[in-house]
Amino acid sequence: MSTDISHEASPPHPGGAHGPLGALVLGAIGVVYGDIGTSPLYTMAEVFSPANGVPLTPEAVTGAVSTLFWALMFVVTLKYVVLILRADNRGEGGILALTALAAQAVGGRPGRRAVLLMLGVFGATLFYGDSIITPAISVLGAVEGLSVVAPGLSRAVLPLSLVVLVALFAMQRRGTASVGRLFGPVIVVWFLTLAATGLWQILKAPAILAALNPVHALHFLLERGWHVFAALGAIVLALTGAEALYADMGHFGRRPIQLAWTGLVLPALALNYLGQGALLLQEPAALASPFFHMFPDAWRPAAVVLATLAAIIASQAVISGAFSMTRQSMLMGFLPRMAVRHTSAREQGQIYMPLVNWLLLAGVLAAVLAFRSSAALAGAYGVAVTLTMLITTVLAYVVVSKVWRLPVWAVVPATALFLTVDLALFAGCALKFTDGGWFPLAMAGLFFTVMSTWRHGRVLVLEAIRREGLDLLPFVQEMSASPMPRAARVAVYAVADPTTVPQAMLHNLKHNQVLHERNVILNVRFADQPWVDESERATVELLAPGFWRVLLVFGFMETPDVPHALAQCGAQGLEVPLFETSYFLSRETVVSTPGGGMAAWRERLFATLSRNAGNAAHFFQLPDNAVVELGTRVQI
Repeated sequence: MSTDISHEASPPHPGGAHGPLGALVLGAIGVVYGDIGTSPLYTMAEVFSPANGVPLTPEAVTGAVSTLFWALMFVVTLKYVVLILRADNRGEGGILALTALAAQAVGGRPGRRAVLLMLGVFGATLFYGDSIITPAISVLGAVEGLSVVAPGLSRAVLPLSLVVLVALFAMQRRGTASVGRLFGPVIVVWFLTLAATGLWQILKAPAILAALNPVHALHFLLERGWHVFAALGAIVLALTGAEALYADMGHFGRRPIQLAWTGLVLPALALNYLGQGALLLQEPAALASPFFHMFPDAWRPAAVVLATLAAIIASQAVISGAFSMTRQSMLMGFLPRMAVRHTSAREQGQIYMPLVNWLLLAGVLAAVLAFRSSAALAGAYGVAVTLTMLITTVLAYVVVSKVWRLPVWAVVPATALFLTVDLALFAGCALKFTDGGWFPLAMAGLFFTVMSTWRHGRVLVLEAIRREGLDLLPFVQEMSASPMPRAARVAVYAVADPTTVPQAMLHNLKHNQVLHERNVILNVRFADQPWVDESERATVELLAPGFWRVLLVFGFMETPDVPHALAQCGAQGLEVPLFETSYFLSRETVVSTPGGGMAAWRERLFATLSRNAGNAAHFFQLPDNAVVELGTRVQI
């Protein structure tokens, strides 16, 4: 079955984010803001790390806090909350949804469309690096509070972090529905705690409120000279998780995410960073762990527990995001089929992918064991985030200029400003390449190689099928007049190319010498939209007596239920009874040949991916007892 992206227009998904506004806001707080909400655990300490050359003076503290505050205002509030959230693809957000929207906008130019698709896919691969680093740095940063509570427990930080992470990933197979109900309230308590402790410290040293003046941020940046990039590489840690605002828009809607940010998250983060600055003005020695030193001694054990819960929730958000991203990539044709298990009967977005889960766990454990502290991991964290922000800005420019058709005089200067900030932040993180910045780039490069190889390999397979196959129309017209015996059932032949004779049909005729009364040539495609209306799901074409060609179109956020979709074809004159239908699938064995369309190693990689692709019958919800699978060799 094909997974080529088509261009069928579709209306918004009829469900979307709905429900009481308060419940949606609470859910957004729990799921969307866990990542950015745990940044205060390690950001301030990293800003004043000796490697960044920022002195711990009152002027530098005020300037650093001012830079953090205005970075939140410009990058998160203005760019994402106010602007990027408006670039939705039929109600869905995230870099892949934005990529599909941008690619659709330049659909008449295949070259540009291919470049935008590859750019967006590379941005998606960066998310996998983030999905590995976020659990590692969040859990380590939280558990490191033990060394503040009792310095003798420092040796327990690493093993306890590993135990927490293994337990977190082991729980994924149970789904997030039951745990998810706790996310919102716990994160609300977390943000209220951030605000309360920050306010308490501000009252002790109100001079830190001068940081609200952006002039201090400007002075802080200018005084650094060329070292400003090192400081920006630390400042960006406060912005990690900004992409989640956009990625989770389809789950909660734009307004709840905006209300959660302006009503609770932004004020709590601002107060906490101001409070940490106030603490450092009073007690420079607290720099070792400014977050946990904000609490009275008696409260620190509880703070460690709360921080660990918040870190687990932040990790859960990116793990679930990795599952969703992988499924979208599969349906858009960039990854082979993998097992997808639905963990909720009511919410189809709640899924579990065993292979992705255990690969992420392996990556997270490797990161923890290799870097061993949140400070060391901080060097690896920002590269993936800033590159993703940069790619989002480029894709958003295409959408704003081509889809929204805003005037050039407004679009170009605004885009240039955002690109300047994104490039400056990326340059700051790139300085830490040898300190760990290579890690997310290596992960992204690995995933991009796999995804681009699979995409190109599928194109080559389709070309080979067309080159070697028989034309469908003359064949079925001849067979419709044949006296060959007919089985009193419906045969559905799933094909990647609907213009050639299915190999499974040829095998059936050769070995069984029988036709069915009704033969359906089925092609499944996935549109550039996240959802496709049921009225536009199926297109039925009568080719000859007893032969039909059916095109089914699904959105890249949908679960493709082929039997259900075929059952709706009765309105177009084709009855496909559930218990009287057999599904014939061609199991392709890819054979690499010299002089093909890819390098030899990529052809071998594609062949390996093809052999290990998930079961098509399960992927398309076909009944196990009605599937006949026949093998065919395809040379590329």
